[in-house]
Amino acid sequence: MKTYAIEIQRVKSMSNNHGVISARVDAMVQPAPRPAADDDSTPQTVLSMTEETARVVFLLLKAQLAEFDKRKARSQR
Repeated sequence: MKTYAIEIQRVKSMSNNHGVISARVDAMVQPAPRPAADDDSTPQTVLSMTEETARVVFLLLKAQLAEFDKRKARSQR
């Protein structure tokens, strides 16, 4: 299993298409360093971003999810 270190530098746009939220971002993706041989933790991919970018992602996701919920019939909520 390959692991990566992903740094989101900028969120360009987000859209919701049939329940799938897609984001266009500027990101730097690098292979994550291998854990030490005696480290028994499972490999993980790390996503890092500035606080400002995290707030933008949060607000955009919140807006996309609200739009998605608005389209659902009341019986599905």
